[in-house]
Amino acid sequence: MSACVLITARTLDREVFAVSDTQPDTRGSLDLKKISNKDAACIAALAAAVLKDALPEDSASQRIAINEVVEAFDRTVAGLSPAAQKEIEELLSLLTFGLSRRYVAGVAKPWNEVTAQDVSNFLSDWRQSRFALLQQGYQALARVIMACWYGNPLSWGKIGYSGPPFGKELGLL
Repeated sequence: MSACVLITARTLDREVFAVSDTQPDTRGSLDLKKISNKDAACIAALAAAVLKDALPEDSASQRIAINEVVEAFDRTVAGLSPAAQKEIEELLSLLTFGLSRRYVAGVAKPWNEVTAQDVSNFLSDWRQSRFALLQQGYQALARVIMACWYGNPLSWGKIGYSGPPFGKELGLL
């Protein structure tokens, strides 16, 4: 592991929040500007695991929700500084390149072929790692994914949030 993953984890935490068994459908239906289709498959697999209990229950709605998280992740990356974008690209390259994915993440198959258990094991390993670097990588990815989902109006109903106040509620009208 290199210091670049640590820097990426810290940068994700710092910059993203300053910018305010379902398989994902990443076959070109997504509007991506900064991340590749391989990156999108990785983020989608991670999102399905991180947001497992927060996603809609039916398969079609889950697929839509996961795709929206991936697109929000892409928009978030596009809003970061060029240096932060490079670090995120390096982290995603680490997770999507076959050899490093296998040995650093413990995931043998490409992200669009992994099982929910494979992703869960990877996340658990990084979350509970004895290496702070991996823990920070987990935290950064999980936080960004959660921010991308909970910033989406599709998530609000399940958590009982009716949306931001407008006009009358703010006493402006």
